[in-house]
Amino acid sequence: MTEPDDPRPLLILVGTGMRTYREYLLGPISAEYRVHLFLTAEPTWEREHVHGWTVLPSTMDGQALATAAKEVATTGPVAGVLCWDEARIHAASFAAQALGLRNGDPDVVWGLRDKGRTRAALAEAGVPQPGSVPVKSVEDAVAAADRLGYPAILKPRGLGASLGVIKVEDADQVRANFAFTLAAEGPEPVVFDTDQPVLVEEFVSGEEISVDSVVVDGEVTPLFVGRKVVGYHPYAEEVGHFVSADDPLLTDPALVDALRRTHEALRFTDGFTHSEFMLTADGPKVIEVNGRLGGDMIPYLGKVATGVDPGLAAAAAATGRVPDLTRTRSGVAGIRFFYVEREDTTIGSLGFDQAALPPDLHLAVVVAQPGAVVSPPPKGTVWGRVGFAVALGDTREEVARQLDAAEAAFSVTPA
Repeated sequence: MTEPDDPRPLLILVGTGMRTYREYLLGPISAEYRVHLFLTAEPTWEREHVHGWTVLPSTMDGQALATAAKEVATTGPVAGVLCWDEARIHAASFAAQALGLRNGDPDVVWGLRDKGRTRAALAEAGVPQPGSVPVKSVEDAVAAADRLGYPAILKPRGLGASLGVIKVEDADQVRANFAFTLAAEGPEPVVFDTDQPVLVEEFVSGEEISVDSVVVDGEVTPLFVGRKVVGYHPYAEEVGHFVSADDPLLTDPALVDALRRTHEALRFTDGFTHSEFMLTADGPKVIEVNGRLGGDMIPYLGKVATGVDPGLAAAAAATGRVPDLTRTRSGVAGIRFFYVEREDTTIGSLGFDQAALPPDLHLAVVVAQPGAVVSPPPKGTVWGRVGFAVALGDTREEVARQLDAAEAAFSVTPA
């Protein structure tokens, strides 16, 4: 706890996530803000970083968060509301709206959560993107894919982390895989358009990237470009990323213009976004836009590659402060995730051979625990990851070599 006369602005944070993946954000934020958490259980590792907390039955209920935010505000002015959890950004916007704060328009945030609405808004604005048709049945999906052409993509209307996303080559594969996409679920229940819950999308080829941007008063500033490494085809599991401080895409006119037009079309004026694009022969095309910091440790890669702190930038955007975007480093950072080989593997032991790791490897992290039952994608997806490594260097090739060595040093022994 801090003293009542603490001059730091008060910031409400909705949810935190796993310590391994999110403490690098919360720690620096807590040095500049009094953080009040909304969460569903008493905080554990977060306690050393927070000013206070409110335990709620659910952090997915926007009206409940609005009521709780008003209660926090009785103790003093709240400067902003921040959330980096995809499933909770819509509910968090109700809290911001209740206090008249930035990013406090639930309709705008829902336009990013609902990928069908995102597509419609971008289409109306003429922003380049793959063709997309919302459907309710397998036969509707076949008709849409026939019209868009093969290969095509089946995608849930509102999930993240590539859950339920699959590439299909013909009508038979649409029929065989529609149920897989329809049944996909995230870790938290969110109800989207139940009449047309699946999107059939045009397949576009090229390099897929992500762009983490800070947005203040409608001005979009790209901070990091993540170059994706995708595996487990025909699924779309992101098995790694590379971030370069000097990536030329950060100042590429076509990409910068696409970012600006995308945010204008979605009416997103304040906050932090994680946008995904396919770099096609015809220019960048929007794959999706998320109203939060990127996952997969991408913001961490950006932080260690550039010196720009993404958590502080997001907090500044939420509170109307000018973010410090001074770059103090210039390097390349990469991450690679590790999985078991077979479905429903019970882990006996796992870890890195420390003697075989590159001496300058930045991080080698074991995520799973002995006794856990895990699977590779598609059953495992993000939750099938059992470890990861992060490497730093001057070039992507140098970083990739370190990650190759880290992967070779990692092993899992089934029980």
